[in-house]
Amino acid sequence: MTDPEFDLLDELYFVTPFRTLLQKTGLPANELEDQLRTLLEQGLIRSYWPDPDTELAYETTSFGAIARDAAYLASKEGLLQHNTR
Repeated sequence: MTDPEFDLLDELYFVTPFRTLLQKTGLPANELEDQLRTLLEQGLIRSYWPDPDTELAYETTSFGAIARDAAYLASKEGLLQHNTR
Protein backbone atom coordinates (compact mmCIF):
# COMPACT_ATOMS: atom_id res chain seq x y z
CA MET A 1 0.00 0.00 0.00
CA THR A 2 1.39 3.36 -1.02
CA ASP A 3 1.45 6.40 1.25
CA PRO A 4 -1.30 8.19 -0.74
CA GLU A 5 -3.49 5.06 -0.55
CA PHE A 6 -2.86 4.83 3.19
CA ASP A 7 -3.75 8.52 3.65
CA LEU A 8 -6.92 8.11 1.61
CA LEU A 9 -8.02 5.10 3.68
CA ASP A 10 -7.55 7.32 6.76
CA GLU A 11 -10.50 9.37 5.48
CA LEU A 12 -12.74 6.41 4.66
CA TYR A 13 -13.78 5.03 8.04
CA PHE A 14 -17.20 6.52 7.28
CA VAL A 15 -19.02 6.98 3.98
CA THR A 16 -17.40 10.09 2.47
CA PRO A 17 -18.38 11.95 -0.71
CA PHE A 18 -15.80 12.66 -3.42
CA ARG A 19 -16.01 16.43 -2.81
CA THR A 20 -15.18 15.99 0.87
CA LEU A 21 -12.22 13.78 -0.04
CA LEU A 22 -10.97 16.50 -2.38
CA GLN A 23 -10.97 19.01 0.46
CA LYS A 24 -9.46 16.70 3.07
CA THR A 25 -6.70 15.19 0.92
CA GLY A 26 -5.77 18.24 -1.14
CA LEU A 27 -5.22 15.97 -4.16
CA PRO A 28 -6.15 17.18 -7.64
CA ALA A 29 -9.47 15.68 -8.78
CA ASN A 30 -7.89 13.49 -11.48
CA GLU A 31 -5.31 12.08 -9.08
CA LEU A 32 -7.94 11.41 -6.42
CA GLU A 33 -10.07 9.62 -9.00
CA ASP A 34 -7.08 7.47 -10.00
CA GLN A 35 -6.33 6.61 -6.36
CA LEU A 36 -9.96 5.65 -5.75
CA ARG A 37 -9.98 3.49 -8.88
CA THR A 38 -6.86 1.66 -7.68
CA LEU A 39 -8.33 1.05 -4.22
CA LEU A 40 -11.60 -0.19 -5.74
CA GLU A 41 -9.72 -2.58 -8.04
CA GLN A 42 -7.87 -3.96 -5.01
CA GLY A 43 -11.12 -4.38 -3.07
CA LEU A 44 -9.93 -2.03 -0.33
CA ILE A 45 -12.86 0.39 -0.63
CA ARG A 46 -16.52 0.36 -1.72
CA SER A 47 -18.41 2.99 -3.69
CA TYR A 48 -21.92 4.28 -3.02
CA TRP A 49 -24.21 5.99 -5.50
CA PRO A 50 -26.74 7.66 -5.91
CA ASP A 51 -27.03 7.84 -2.11
CA PRO A 52 -24.81 6.80 0.82
CA ASP A 53 -26.90 3.67 1.45
CA THR A 54 -26.70 2.14 -2.03
CA GLU A 55 -23.49 0.25 -2.73
CA LEU A 56 -22.48 0.32 -6.37
CA ALA A 57 -20.47 -2.55 -7.81
CA TYR A 58 -17.22 -1.31 -9.34
CA GLU A 59 -17.14 -1.48 -13.14
CA THR A 60 -14.12 -0.15 -14.99
CA THR A 61 -16.20 1.12 -17.90
CA SER A 62 -18.69 3.19 -15.89
CA PHE A 63 -16.55 4.38 -12.97
CA GLY A 64 -15.40 7.58 -14.68
CA ALA A 65 -18.98 8.69 -15.24
CA ILE A 66 -19.97 8.55 -11.55
CA ALA A 67 -16.65 8.80 -9.70
CA ARG A 68 -17.08 12.45 -8.71
CA ASP A 69 -20.72 12.01 -7.67
CA ALA A 70 -20.18 8.89 -5.57
CA ALA A 71 -19.25 8.40 -1.93
CA TYR A 72 -16.66 5.92 -0.66
CA LEU A 73 -16.01 3.72 2.37
CA ALA A 74 -13.11 1.46 3.34
CA SER A 75 -13.94 -2.25 3.07
CA LYS A 76 -13.16 -4.70 5.85
CA GLU A 77 -10.04 -5.76 3.94
CA GLY A 78 -9.04 -2.12 3.50
CA LEU A 79 -9.42 -1.42 7.20
CA LEU A 80 -7.36 -4.52 8.08
CA GLN A 81 -4.54 -3.48 5.75
CA HIS A 82 -4.69 0.10 6.96
CA ASN A 83 -4.55 -0.88 10.63
CA THR A 84 -1.75 -3.43 10.25
CA ARG A 85 0.62 -1.14 8.42
